[in-house]
Amino acid sequence: MPPSINQFLIGTATPPIPAARQWLNAYDGRLGPPINLAQAVPGTPPPLELLQRLSAAALDPATTMYGPILGEPGLISVYARHVSKFYNATVAPNEIAITSGCNEAFFVTTLAIAKSGDAILLPTPCYFNHEMTLSMLGIEPVPLPARAETGFLPSVKDAERIIQERATNNAQPLRAIVLVTPNNPTGAIYPPTLIAEFVEFAHKHDLWLILDETYRDFLPPSQTPPHHLLSDLSARARIIQLYSFSKSYAIPGHRVGALLAPPALMQEIVKVLDTLQICAPRIGQIALQWAIDGLKDWRDANARDVDERGATFRRSMSVAPHWKITSLGAYFAFVAHPFGALSDVEVAEALAVQCGVLALPGSYFTAASADHLRFAYANVAPDLIAEVGHRIARLRL
Repeated sequence: MPPSINQFLIGTATPPIPAARQWLNAYDGRLGPPINLAQAVPGTPPPLELLQRLSAAALDPATTMYGPILGEPGLISVYARHVSKFYNATVAPNEIAITSGCNEAFFVTTLAIAKSGDAILLPTPCYFNHEMTLSMLGIEPVPLPARAETGFLPSVKDAERIIQERATNNAQPLRAIVLVTPNNPTGAIYPPTLIAEFVEFAHKHDLWLILDETYRDFLPPSQTPPHHLLSDLSARARIIQLYSFSKSYAIPGHRVGALLAPPALMQEIVKVLDTLQICAPRIGQIALQWAIDGLKDWRDANARDVDERGATFRRSMSVAPHWKITSLGAYFAFVAHPFGALSDVEVAEALAVQCGVLALPGSYFTAASADHLRFAYANVAPDLIAEVGHRIARLRL
């Protein structure tokens, strides 16, 4: 009999996207090429100027060596100035760490603030890698339901109720609450007032607020900055902000993310980063030192392009009136399907096999969303997005 395996890991969900991709293998091509809306990846390649800088960095022998644990000082400095300007705040370099993508930023943050047996409040539907992280670390993910009828916005009132119920039942106290805005999977954009309410909630209950803003560069100009918390020093003392360069600069393969946290917490985070990675990949970090300022116009144009793809998706779905878009924003549309008697997994698989359209079942993000599918439209060409509704309308179950 082999030695045992970590039971927390065994109890963690399997990565869902590779499994869902297999459904397209049974599609016979009758309606045209497959349309993969399963994974949130950029649909536009990086501009030539960035590719040239990535190539130059790759040819520099120095980038084959270890770099600083917290990231390249040049990137940290430029990013600190960028964040300060974006939020009209003063952010210092010693508040920033560069990570191997935003997923690692979340993992590192979780390890720094919670231990096995603790609990973290997670609005649902949630990004499955967040739940997977908590589960494999033995941290209880406590669901905070966000409902379609309220635009998938979590409620402080519901969070207070959960706190009271846990106190009554002598459950483990919460260590943090996670907010993802613009949201994955729903695309919902949390208004500044709601984010501020959750800061007050976190202060009242002595919690960390993990604020994942991976998709902030895809907000409409009228909704930026998304909040004013970084100019509030008392709020900053309990906020950990996460960010990804992958989507905004179309370089997910280079794995560069960032986290912003109080300096005292950063002293502990550096221990985790040294253990996990020693340093984040250096090539992307070096190229991004130029790109943050040098690609502003390109970044803005890319955000407008993604927004137009979302509008194209909305128009396309008008020919499938029994399907309802309940939320749409940034990279995602969360869509209610009309087949109440069937599971969302059955619907998603049939949609892939019959129509060549791959979307993820809503239950991959929470069991309560089994009447929904998530469509990630940013990586699909506009002409194919325009076909989606017509194909969906042909689905027969």
